[in-house]
Amino acid sequence: MKKLLVWMILGVASVVLTACEENRKPVAAEPSYQTDSLKQVIEQKDDEINDMMGTLNEIQEGLKVISEAEDRVTLLKDGEGANKSEQIKESVTFIANKMKENRALIAKLQKQLSASTVKGDQLKKTLDGMVRQLDEKEKQLQQLREELDAKEIHISALDEQVNNLNTDVTNLKTESAQKTETIQAQDKQLNTAWFVFGTKKELKEQNIIVDGKVLQNNFNKNYFTKIDIRQQKEIKLYSKSASLLTVHPSDSYTLSRDASKQYVLKINNPQLFWSTSKYLVVLVK
Repeated sequence: MKKLLVWMILGVASVVLTACEENRKPVAAEPSYQTDSLKQVIEQKDDEINDMMGTLNEIQEGLKVISEAEDRVTLLKDGEGANKSEQIKESVTFIANKMKENRALIAKLQKQLSASTVKGDQLKKTLDGMVRQLDEKEKQLQQLREELDAKEIHISALDEQVNNLNTDVTNLKTESAQKTETIQAQDKQLNTAWFVFGTKKELKEQNIIVDGKVLQNNFNKNYFTKIDIRQQKEIKLYSKSASLLTVHPSDSYTLSRDASKQYVLKINNPQLFWSTSKYLVVLVK
């Protein structure tokens, strides 16, 4: 009985010692939030790149099969055979459809690039080259129709496909021009600002200052000068006394005097300067 008790005590002691040893072992640090966020960003960029490269591979494969189909058409139109016209029709229809698919894939990839945080300058150049290839192939398709018409191999499906293709190209160009125009208008609006400088009396007369407050009521916007903030980074104030009444970050501009001791406002950081207000009011004497 005593031996059994001794063995039990030894067993408990062994368990306690083992637990102590385990408690002494360093605990592995949990992955930090920053590490997880960094991994997530990397994985997201990997997914974006893989997706875009997959689309690019589809476009390249499409161009390859178009070239192969063009070779088949060349052999057919110069050869003999009862089913020549039907085979040409099938091949040309295939080419036109494949071109349409490639146009859609290019548009998709361009959209992905615009929305992506990945810098893809080289990819954009590659896409531009593919667009030029498709444009050239469309010219060749048009030339093929003229050759077939001359040989009295008239294929109505070919006419329809080419006409539809030309319509699609025209629509794409129109849509692209409209998007470019919209982007340019938005860009111009984002980079437009207005400024005015004048004495307190002049600013009050235009409701720019009312009861000591600036731009609070119906002020005369026509009294302001419109500028492009990307172009105009200096404003001559033609006064030996000048102070800004609108709020702009102090580290984004400097007020300095010219040779005539008159103040000139120099905007060192246009984006920061105009971030608080697109209207600038300067009080001069």
